[in-house]
Amino acid sequence: MKPKHHVFVCMNQRPEGHPKGSCKALGSHQVIDAFYGELEKRGLFESILVTAAGCMGPCMQGPTVVVYPEGVWYGKVKPADVAEIFDTHLVPDEGAPLDRLRIL
Repeated sequence: MKPKHHVFVCMNQRPEGHPKGSCKALGSHQVIDAFYGELEKRGLFESILVTAAGCMGPCMQGPTVVVYPEGVWYGKVKPADVAEIFDTHLVPDEGAPLDRLRIL
């Protein structure tokens, strides 16, 4: 079965002090753990796929999350934001992007 959404979470890590920073240094591990936790809690493993990704570019706005098939980019995502992303974007049949975190 093809998932309804595919969520990519940037897990890139640069050396400490790198001028671009990195999503991992900004907490992407906690963000992806929150996505996995919501998947489990809601039983959505067949309709939403979550994948760890390498650098996606907007490092200064990390942790970065991208949702396909819509191609919606989120920045500065915190674990506390993940349930709201599910509630507004991923779960409803006519879900809409969460504008307060949207980038690009």
